Amino acid sequence: MLELPDVLLYIESLKPRILNQVLERVRLASPFVVRSVTPPISAIYGSKVLGIRRLGKQIVFQFEPDLFAIIHLMIAGRFQWKERGARIPGKLGLAAFDFPTGTLLLTEAGSKKRASVYIIQGERDLATFDRGALDVLASSPEQFRDALTRENHTLKRSLTDPRLFSGIGNAYSDEILHRARLSPMKLTAKLTDEEITRLHIAAKSTLTEWIDRLRAEAGSDFPSKVTAFRPEMAVHGRYGKPCPACGSPVQRIVYAENECNYCATCQTEGRLLADRALSRLLKQDWPRSLDEWETHIESRR
Repeated sequence: MLELPDVLLYIESLKPRILNQVLERVRLASPFVVRSVTPPISAIYGSKVLGIRRLGKQIVFQFEPDLFAIIHLMIAGRFQWKERGARIPGKLGLAAFDFPTGTLLLTEAGSKKRASVYIIQGERDLATFDRGALDVLASSPEQFRDALTRENHTLKRSLTDPRLFSGIGNAYSDEILHRARLSPMKLTAKLTDEEITRLHIAAKSTLTEWIDRLRAEAGSDFPSKVTAFRPEMAVHGRYGKPCPACGSPVQRIVYAENECNYCATCQTEGRLLADRALSRLLKQDWPRSLDEWETHIESRR
């Protein structure tokens, strides 16, 4: 799922292209992508884009008069900026937003179509999409502490909870926790004051660093390589590869459709966190430490 740095990059790239431009029409290849009924999507035809903002991981277009289009790209949704009237791609295309300056294509890879568009009338209805999560980049240490300790969950779950923190998902939570040198499975109720401070600093610095990195990569071009898996990341998506801090192999926990990546040496004092599926399968043979894991790997070579 796209997270704060990628969403901000899209917004910054869209502003010089469509802000104060009139939306001529929307062409739908998949009517299912529009999840609202009233007002109809045709209500924004011929309206000027007055603003573009972020709402969690959602992108909001503000139109005159007091209309909003809320677009959630979910996991595989992406934007493409093309010449005016560009054809909607056959397999991936969901919709095309035509402006005098060009066409914004909404695409989604994969068979599960989860990306969505809602047309909303007025700020009051728009507020129902706001989950009240904390913007980490604008947060004080006290605000961060309050959000983090509001409920007792694992750090991984808390950081990715859209009710607690705005725009942080699977990828950047891995990177933040690695930089903070904290276990993703540590409970928030057991954190020390020093660990909370360390986590706050890590969250701000990680997100800021990646926002700057993505801006520099895109330059004035529209972003075309938006992905949650980047080779420059420390641990996310790097299972089995060396940790850039200590050289130990990156570990992972697989659950549902996601995985959590971490460095046992840097974050868990060398202990391996139990993967539900594998630990049930291996039972007593499940390695408890990084040394046991490496011995197990060597024995299979």
